[in-house]
Amino acid sequence: MNTLNKFTFLILTTLLASSCHTTNIIIGVNSPRAPKAIGPYSHAVISNSAIYCSGQIGLSLTTGNLVSDNINDQTKQALDNLKAVVEEAYSDMEHVTKVTIYMTDLNDFGKVNEIYQTYFPGTKPARATVQVAKLPKNALIEIDCIAVLK
Repeated sequence: MNTLNKFTFLILTTLLASSCHTTNIIIGVNSPRAPKAIGPYSHAVISNSAIYCSGQIGLSLTTGNLVSDNINDQTKQALDNLKAVVEEAYSDMEHVTKVTIYMTDLNDFGKVNEIYQTYFPGTKPARATVQVAKLPKNALIEIDCIAVLK
């Protein structure tokens, strides 16, 4: 977490939960277990007990490159990266409420679903999946989500 320790984070989230609706505390989150952002953005932002996670592609933490040119590998890595971000915000995949998946080829929809369902074994989050012309670094898939604090 950006310079916040867990104690400070818990105090801030308590304030978020108890604050009136006119006060909005925004906390930026960057996970050391996910690849660095490839642009000027945070991995996630916490606002009013919601965690808004930026899209993750199948980048390797160690190399900063795509793990492979295979949809299965990229899907798993994108979800692993997203999970690292959600956990850095002191939540987990069970608290994900909305997911958006961007794919360059919807013919891979079935392959993505097989991997995706293993990350959400309980209540499935709401989801949208769209085909796009191109993704950063020529990735095949990008996944973002909204979660709530646990």
